[in-house]
Amino acid sequence: MSAPKKIFGIILAGGEGKRLMPLTADRAKPAVPFGGQYRLIDFAISNLINSGLRQIVVLTQYKSHSLDRHISQTWRMSALLDSYVTSVPAQQRLGKRWFSGSADAILQSLNLINDEKPDIVVVIGADHVYRMDFRQMLDAHIESGAKATVAGIRQPLAMASQFGVIDADTESGRIKQFLEKPTDIAGLDDSPHEVLASMGNYIFDADALIAAVEADGESPTSGHDMGGDIVPYFVDRGEAGYYDMKRNDVPGSSPRDRSYWRDVGTIDSFFDAHMDLISTLPIFNLYNMEWPIHSQAVNSPPAKFVRDSVGRIGNAIDSIVSLGSVLSGTHLERSVVGPWTLAGGGSTITDSVVFDGVRVGAGSRVHRAILDKNVVLADGATVGVDRERDLARGFTVTESGITVVGKGLFIDR
Repeated sequence: MSAPKKIFGIILAGGEGKRLMPLTADRAKPAVPFGGQYRLIDFAISNLINSGLRQIVVLTQYKSHSLDRHISQTWRMSALLDSYVTSVPAQQRLGKRWFSGSADAILQSLNLINDEKPDIVVVIGADHVYRMDFRQMLDAHIESGAKATVAGIRQPLAMASQFGVIDADTESGRIKQFLEKPTDIAGLDDSPHEVLASMGNYIFDADALIAAVEADGESPTSGHDMGGDIVPYFVDRGEAGYYDMKRNDVPGSSPRDRSYWRDVGTIDSFFDAHMDLISTLPIFNLYNMEWPIHSQAVNSPPAKFVRDSVGRIGNAIDSIVSLGSVLSGTHLERSVVGPWTLAGGGSTITDSVVFDGVRVGAGSRVHRAILDKNVVLADGATVGVDRERDLARGFTVTESGITVVGKGLFIDR
């Protein structure tokens, strides 16, 4: 009987997240709050931990303080069993320069792999919302004999130009081509209206990954990107396999949320992912306790719903309300509310995402908006009701009409 493979996890968390501004004005993209009490990074770490990985590093770079703090306070593992989740900032080990891409981040962090001496390295992104059992992908990778395996998720053919797309050879299980945002591509053999989009999750034999990033580091024409350069390196050598997420059977998943995956790289996709949480039968179910999404335990009292000072009764419909929040005579509908939010009498919050510590004054109205931490609305103030006024006040408003208010701003009526 062969010895079990040693697996090492790397989470790439160094991106700037420019398309999520102003939510990333003061924090790294993986540190952006999500779903009330979580951070985006929690989904990646939870998937690895639930899959049995116990040695995980998170490579950080931009505005990483709140991300580093969250990881250190939340993800404490047993040192007795040599288990850890730790953030590793860019260290300029190869000269006076920061990471120039995701592949370069691994190249500059090869000391971590050399120290642990794993057989296999799992490399994933830090800012997608999904559940995945990596044990099943690991088994498929080992069985295939491939040096690299790329996880793919089925997406509509019309959306192919938004992703890196896997052109799969179904007979060999290898990748024929890896196409970056193609505009003209045929659908899958068994589903002509779909393509297999890269999830940004990879599994490598450790020695092959080291050789690939070292070769990439010496190339003056490379973009030093995992999807754009490292995966094609293995494809050209006939050593890249693929794993269809359709095969992944996460414990506790339902037919409705099976194979759910969201790239929340834009304000619209971030907002839409929140709306996926709140229906009676949600498209993504946070309440699957067989595969929990872990996060920092908030030391807070329960959420409370009370009449306001004149006896008005509020209601909450199709919404999530986090610990410590108090809603007084508030109409809340199709919204996600973070911890320690206070909403005054007669206020209305609809189709919105509210981060922690927000104060919504009496009679205020919030509609199709995202309010960052510690935003304060004066009594009678509005957000998301008058587009032109929101733009005049310097708020971000997307083409679809979602208004975003940055951290700590005061909004007068």
